[in-house]
Amino acid sequence: MRTILLGAALSALVSLGSPQTASADFIYPEQCALGTGVAGQLQSVLNQVVASGNGGLFTPNLMWAAIVDRNGILCAVAKSGDAWPYSRQIAIAKAGTANGLSNNKLALSTANLYSAVQPGGSLYGLNESNPYNPFFNRETAGSGPGSGEGFTPGGVITFGGGVALYQNGNVIGGLGVSGDTSCADHAIAYQMRHLLGLDGIPAGAGLNGTDNIVYLAPGEAPNGFKHPHCLGESDVTP
Repeated sequence: MRTILLGAALSALVSLGSPQTASADFIYPEQCALGTGVAGQLQSVLNQVVASGNGGLFTPNLMWAAIVDRNGILCAVAKSGDAWPYSRQIAIAKAGTANGLSNNKLALSTANLYSAVQPGGSLYGLNESNPYNPFFNRETAGSGPGSGEGFTPGGVITFGGGVALYQNGNVIGGLGVSGDTSCADHAIAYQMRHLLGLDGIPAGAGLNGTDNIVYLAPGEAPNGFKHPHCLGESDVTP
């Protein structure tokens, strides 16, 4: 009860003091190590990135976005437009995956994981390792225990849309977005992290030593840390 009341009070104060942080789906629980500084920018940054479109199916993009701290605790959720309801838990799981599989030596985005989890891949079966807790499935706005904020919902997603968050060379959490093709999701997450100023990764398994998406060529079998195109070769690489 104390956590919920504290979160509601902070959410109300932030909404009054700064329009850029307003969201019906925010709560700032005392369990979240990130506090309001990072989580409070989620809605504003999401709105900024989706406005111009990022490839995919929709312009502007219709998205859920979620941030978890280093312990996997859900800190904040934001939404743009009529995003698919199921994408809420997918975004949360992407944030948790990128955070949970990155460290201070190497960043792995969820896009980097696609090939390795295919049958015969070195990480085949990873998707079953940490199931999402369905208790936290919820399709309406608001916050509280059923929404997952302040808890660790879990989940593993191995296609584009999740990136780890870095500050001073250390992983501090993860960001996940979902609501379009996985390629558009990745592009949006990548840009959002940059705007948050949390993209100082040490190294990556993706494009040019980063955790950016590397596309498979047409007809190329899954290999390495590559990801398939979603809508042909026009997919955006941020």
